[in-house]
Amino acid sequence: MSLDVSPALLEQAERGEVDEADFVDCVRTSLPFAWQMISSLVAQLKVDGGEFADNTTPPPDEQARGQLLRALASDAIRGALERHFGVRLAFQNCHRVAVFPLDASADDRLEKFTSVRGQLLNQSPELRDC
Repeated sequence: MSLDVSPALLEQAERGEVDEADFVDCVRTSLPFAWQMISSLVAQLKVDGGEFADNTTPPPDEQARGQLLRALASDAIRGALERHFGVRLAFQNCHRVAVFPLDASADDRLEKFTSVRGQLLNQSPELRDC
């Protein structure tokens, strides 16, 4: 199970519309490693500026790696995080998370990061089984 869904949030979903802030809070509490990584990258982007901010350090364990995979592989979670933080997210190799501003200033860099070439250049033997 990827999220720890409260009975109240489940009840919302069963009734129809879900308040996105409640969903984002569920993600925050269910996937704390992923939340912290994305939060810190967003803060870094705001402080440092530039085209993007990214993490290149592998997660400390498989549980943390799984949180990143769940957060970024789910369209609903990823979209909610992007809207909440006001960024575009990109992901490579089970740990390399990057945040890009919403404006067009980073479009070229985002395209390079998410390209086939970018993926191939970010490979290494130690990441083969990540």
